[in-house]
Amino acid sequence: MALARGLICVSVLAESNAAVLAAVAPVAGLADVVEIRLDGLREPLTPACVAALGKPVLATNRPIWEGGRFAGSESERIGCLETALRNGAHQVDIELRTAPEFRDRLLATARACGAQVLVSSHDFAATPAADLLSAILGQMVASGADIGKIVTTAATPADALRVLALQQEAEAVAFPLCAFAMGKAGAISRLATLYLGGHMTYAAPSPEQATAPGQITIHNLHRLLALLDCPQ
Repeated sequence: MALARGLICVSVLAESNAAVLAAVAPVAGLADVVEIRLDGLREPLTPACVAALGKPVLATNRPIWEGGRFAGSESERIGCLETALRNGAHQVDIELRTAPEFRDRLLATARACGAQVLVSSHDFAATPAADLLSAILGQMVASGADIGKIVTTAATPADALRVLALQQEAEAVAFPLCAFAMGKAGAISRLATLYLGGHMTYAAPSPEQATAPGQITIHNLHRLLALLDCPQ
């Protein structure tokens, strides 16, 4: 019997709707969710693209200050996410560090569109202490988010374990949480999270299309899943 596991999201950073579709087409059957990085797009995400993907779409517009490419104003950034919602995106990602007035604005738009909001936090330098991680989780729950995402950078196995342990705290308050670590030491957490209560992990369409350090390709992730799900 296969083990219960979280969702797999393939993350796509492309310049056009056509390029998004081309990147997803070879791996669509392997993904549960498609994340479209609006900070890579040079045009709005279209309803036709969302419909053609045939999967729940998570729209993300990552700013430079949190490791992304979007360099415009916050009002413009949130506006792009609102357009994605109105064009059919099922979920949007908004950073915990976003000013409350912009985060609340996006939450209101998502509710009006019948969509979900994922509130995220990324640390590209280190993994905070356990009490700080717990505080971040508490802020996410209090924000009104439907889903949380806490991603750090692991230098040691202990760092990765500390992030994964957050899933037990999230489960205690019935809060869906994506929790794993970037970097070589954190790579195993991208797989382990799926079987330890994590809501979702992220994978790349190919090695050349990875959107974060240590991101596993969706093909390699499924190879590992096949080994774990193999009957004993």
